[in-house]
Amino acid sequence: MRKLTAAVCLFGAMTLPAYAAEVAVLDWRAALMNTQSAQSSLSQLESQIGGQQREAQSLGNELQQLQTRLQQQGETMSQSERDALIAELQQKGSRFEQLRREVMQAQQTSEQQFLESAESKLERAVEQVLERHNIDVLVEPQGVLHSSTDLPNVTNEVTQIFDSLN
Repeated sequence: MRKLTAAVCLFGAMTLPAYAAEVAVLDWRAALMNTQSAQSSLSQLESQIGGQQREAQSLGNELQQLQTRLQQQGETMSQSERDALIAELQQKGSRFEQLRREVMQAQQTSEQQFLESAESKLERAVEQVLERHNIDVLVEPQGVLHSSTDLPNVTNEVTQIFDSLN
């Protein structure tokens, strides 16, 4: 019985490499974000919403100062001063939220447009890497719980090929 078990194990060990798949890691988000197209898109977005971001940051600082003032001096203020300060807080808070929503919407729209325009190029770049390295399975870095060997990471190569495609 031991000889039969040993023979089956030996046969299995010999045939296992024939079924082994070439596995590599690809962080597609990093591959895309490191492309020249992404950097250009981010620069364009910054020029579009930079003013709103600066205004929102300034308003956020003002809101913190006003809130601190209200907490520290609110009990010693007259009712009209306190009401005016609360009204100012509400007005600036509303403007801050409006700016925050506008910035987030612009970021989401820009990201969606970039992803739609980059999808086919990314697919072509990935296909080239898969063929070049004879890769059968591609996984994201977050999807690898354990590997007894270091899996090849093709992220940078995908970025380079993406940038070279027209």
